[in-house]
Amino acid sequence: MKVRVRFAPSPTGFLHIGGARTALFNWLYARHTGGTFILRIEDTDAARNSLEAVSVILDGLRWLGLDWDEGPVTADATAPGKGNCGPYFQSQRTANYQRRVEALLSRGLAYQHEGAVKFKMQREPVLIKDLVVGDVIRKLTDREEADPDFVILRSDGQPMFHLVNVIDDIEMDVTHVIRGEDHLSNTAKHIALFNAFGVPPPHYAHIPLILNADGSKMSKRDKGASLTSYAADGFLPEAVVNYLCLLGWSPKDNREKLSLAETIERFDLPQILRHNARFDYEKLLWLQGEYSRSLADDRFYELAVHAFARAGMDTNKFPLAYVKAALDTCKGKFKTFQELPSYAGFYFKNEFDYNSDGVKKDFIPENKSRLQKLRDAFAGLDAFTAPNLETALKSTATDLGVKAGVLVHPCRLAATGNTAGPSLYHLLEVLGREKSLARMDRALERF
Repeated sequence: MKVRVRFAPSPTGFLHIGGARTALFNWLYARHTGGTFILRIEDTDAARNSLEAVSVILDGLRWLGLDWDEGPVTADATAPGKGNCGPYFQSQRTANYQRRVEALLSRGLAYQHEGAVKFKMQREPVLIKDLVVGDVIRKLTDREEADPDFVILRSDGQPMFHLVNVIDDIEMDVTHVIRGEDHLSNTAKHIALFNAFGVPPPHYAHIPLILNADGSKMSKRDKGASLTSYAADGFLPEAVVNYLCLLGWSPKDNREKLSLAETIERFDLPQILRHNARFDYEKLLWLQGEYSRSLADDRFYELAVHAFARAGMDTNKFPLAYVKAALDTCKGKFKTFQELPSYAGFYFKNEFDYNSDGVKKDFIPENKSRLQKLRDAFAGLDAFTAPNLETALKSTATDLGVKAGVLVHPCRLAATGNTAGPSLYHLLEVLGREKSLARMDRALERF
């Protein structure tokens, strides 16, 4: 049996991190088994769906690198599906649903009810054999299910979720349904529909929910809930993919950083954990830092330049060699690219504010003469290089009878406006003699 899985989101808003992880687990299982990954947009609820939400889903999957394997051919060359195939849209498959409803009606398995059509649900308990949760028996004895029949076609002709979900799984030959545990309560109805259509249900694997760090349910307003926020905040997709893999799945050897190829090789459903996953933002930041440090130079430059552009800084105004040299002093020193403009924006602007705490601590009267002496030492250097700058600063500190840090801090504040950042000697070399001395002169006027 060739594995066929699907991700079937409803385009009603942003792409939740839980939905992104569901898509990832389906994609990984398809790639691990040599199977097929299908994207199906469940958009039958016209009142709640939007084209903008569809774009958010497609952009999110594209950013994560999750391509799908089949669907209608589209002219959109940016579609991440193979062979420019777009996703399936349920709104384009209504004839299939109507035909199936008529079949149920003709066999007495559904009936008209106040203009709608209801499915005649079985009364005996339903056994759900789940690859993650284990065997679950749904007894259908809850008070709200004294009449377990449910609507499959509304009075306005709109097919309902349970019906279209099952029909599409049948017609797309889905073998495994991997979805969030919150859908487990729907599964008895789905199994009954499969039985009514005379088709064996697929294998179910309900994966644990993602909770906040305090164990509360993650809502759309919580930090980290929206996948879109990760790209906006300058995260690397490979870091986010790696982290999502660890939310509910374990490679069994306590490793946390795994390449995508290695994850595909290892990923399997029995390794999905039973307990709910808790979102750990600090661990995500750690992985982001690990991936940032190992970026190839060209990609690092590209992402960095985009980060500056989003912050309103045009690096194209500066020589390419200068831009690269400036960025080289930053690599491995920050976690998300969103941090980069505040960390190193001083390279690309001459006017900037000084950190207020730094001013109180370092722009003090006794430091003015010290900074002036350091400025004069820098001005007299034959070559304005990091080694020479370091030697000059330490020699000046010795002459003044102070530790090197006494000079480092006001000098950094003068050159960058910040109290922390890239190596002082290397950033001064990148800025160059003229710009560095001018910034020290500007700072001296503040004392």
